[in-house]
Amino acid sequence: MDQRTARGDPPNAFAEGELPLALPAAGAAISVLLPYAVDAPYTYRAPKGVTLAPGDIVTVPLATREVTGVVWDDPPDAAMDPARLRAVAARFDVPPLAADLRRFIDWVAHYTLSTRGMVLRMVLRVPAAFEPERPLVGVRLAGPPPARMTPARQRVLDILADGLAWSRSGLAAAAAVSPGVVGGLVDAGTLEEVEIPPPPAAQPPDPDHAIPALSETQAAAAAALTAAPSDAFSVTLIDGVTGSGKTEVYFEAVAKALRAPSPLPGGESEPQVLILLPEIALTGDFLDRFAARFGHRPAEWHSDVPPRQRERVWRGVANGTVRAVAGARSALFLPFRNLRLIVVDEEHDPAYKQDEGVTYHARDMAVVRGHLGGFPVVLSSATPSIESRANADAGRYRRIVLPDRFAGAALPSIAAIDLRQNQPARGRWLAPPLVSAITETLAGRGQALLFLNRRGYAPLTLCRTCGHRFQCPNCSTWLVEHRFRGQLVCHHCGHGQPTPHACPQCGAADSLVACGPGVERLAEEVAARWPDARTTVLSSDMLGGVQRLRRELQAIAEGEADIVIGTQLVAKGHNFPLLRLVGVVDADLGLAHGDLRAAERTFQLLSQVTGRAGRVGGDSRAFLQTTAPDHPVMQAIVAGDREAFYARETEARRDAALPPFARLAALIVSGPDRDSARGHASALRRTAPSGEAEGITIFGPSEAPLAVIRGRHRYRMLVHAPRSADLQAWLRTWLAAAPKPHGSVRVQVDIDPQSFV
Repeated sequence: MDQRTARGDPPNAFAEGELPLALPAAGAAISVLLPYAVDAPYTYRAPKGVTLAPGDIVTVPLATREVTGVVWDDPPDAAMDPARLRAVAARFDVPPLAADLRRFIDWVAHYTLSTRGMVLRMVLRVPAAFEPERPLVGVRLAGPPPARMTPARQRVLDILADGLAWSRSGLAAAAAVSPGVVGGLVDAGTLEEVEIPPPPAAQPPDPDHAIPALSETQAAAAAALTAAPSDAFSVTLIDGVTGSGKTEVYFEAVAKALRAPSPLPGGESEPQVLILLPEIALTGDFLDRFAARFGHRPAEWHSDVPPRQRERVWRGVANGTVRAVAGARSALFLPFRNLRLIVVDEEHDPAYKQDEGVTYHARDMAVVRGHLGGFPVVLSSATPSIESRANADAGRYRRIVLPDRFAGAALPSIAAIDLRQNQPARGRWLAPPLVSAITETLAGRGQALLFLNRRGYAPLTLCRTCGHRFQCPNCSTWLVEHRFRGQLVCHHCGHGQPTPHACPQCGAADSLVACGPGVERLAEEVAARWPDARTTVLSSDMLGGVQRLRRELQAIAEGEADIVIGTQLVAKGHNFPLLRLVGVVDADLGLAHGDLRAAERTFQLLSQVTGRAGRVGGDSRAFLQTTAPDHPVMQAIVAGDREAFYARETEARRDAALPPFARLAALIVSGPDRDSARGHASALRRTAPSGEAEGITIFGPSEAPLAVIRGRHRYRMLVHAPRSADLQAWLRTWLAAAPKPHGSVRVQVDIDPQSFV
């Protein structure tokens, strides 16, 4: 007997879409799903005097403690003795999780081969939000002036003359007095304490705040986009070149969704919208554009939002007072009360894939959530993924094309610099044609952007005396020198150590050599060549975090930098009005990755970064430093022929039976040592069922390209299946018959893998 329920076996799940016909009465047995690595709900009974419904967030006893869970739609275990069931301890005073969200949790768990409890955990990630926020105690004028008046007291009274309440600390700071002055006025009866309600997580957006003047092309696209019914599922791909105004177009879909009447009984909750962004923490410009169109910024949801604000956003989303959210991929699991539109901006971006815990792709799961909720989903990109283009070509998605930039701005002219014929000077990384172009751009008072997708100073440090290379002690990768910080750092586990002055292997002093360039080394060359230019380096690991990055991006947009050196974060939709030149220092870098999307990702990244130039008009140029100017990716970018690249890449995937024309799943076996990981991977492979009838093939196991990460040795298997195969069912059969991992050996299943390292 499985004791994972409170008492008895796990209950069976409902069939898809099936819900209970009646609410469980007080004292009746109910199912409660807990946010742990379990798939089946536990069985409890409703307490006397309380009627519970599916979706209610409750606390329940588990062993010797109380934990949070959610009343679920599965029927309770009928074989259980009701007298032995433990009662639900309490119900939180928050709206229940909506039925479509519960179905979404079930669907994600089924598709990704995760437990439902772990998917639920992503929804209940802010437990402090289940309780109402405590009001702030403030003060306001209430009685006559004090018998003894001082200049400090007078300043306090002057600020409070409008009758508004202030917090004690805020009032003391505004009046430049000590808190004791405010306390003395309360004691004197001049001020009284009042409760100040917590501030809202976000003000409601006004869809009619500022109707934009769209171009003819944008207006036609917006009309086509908003023609889709707001109360029915559909997927639309906005495919527009960089600077074409895709954001303004999908803002009209947002406005339509916000104006729509509530489909809930009695119109009890106004419509809500979700806009997913790959780097929301960095895109302050997007938030400002949203505020200009709708009057207020949306609520933000990402890892850098302070805990108290995250609680307010979660609570506001759940009760419907937060009507617009701009968030990272995890925002997809917020408990929206009446979600009526999802927009996935930069839908091609790899940041939408989560590779740890519950592995999922937010773009694909957004489409699923729209389907289960019966509302439209909009995908937007200047370089759509092959998957989205294939769905559009097959008629599953609508495709709206914006072929030109807004206001007649021209796309940059792009040229390849063949490094075989135009080599940089010894110890330098910029070829002569690019150096000349930068000098001309600076003379014309324009900005230049140098793109190198490599953080730090150099990717490898070695000793020229003995050949020693600095390797991470936890990972099978080299340590990257970060000269600005004086550290050697692993970009996989975060290990760092001071850069030594002598080789730790042979003891030779001044023998360490940096091999290859990173953005810091590029900045060193720029400073030597153009000492009077204002240079900014943008990298995700720069000191100061997100807030500093936002300030730097704002400064660049306002013209406070002449040369910008950055990694891939500069390609994330930023608008730099003065940017006239883009130089890609190593255009071949992404092509060296041995995965099926290497060409696609290189094309997308280079197209996006070169598209930063000339977005507001004027002549602009881009140069690609490459040793392979004849590569199809380089030729397509230089020629500006997007369609040729998509046609070629799509045909290559189809011929090779690779996604989106087939399905893949990865199994990653990891352990504390090589033998344990290899042994379990081999045992797992031996138990695999025959996939011949379904056309399923297994490759591996083989040691992963990154064989060790964070001290764990890794082996990979790749499962290939036709689209017609029920891959998840086949994998479940395999895993059910496979030996269970022993000790700290773990098996991770990644459906539709994006990374193959």
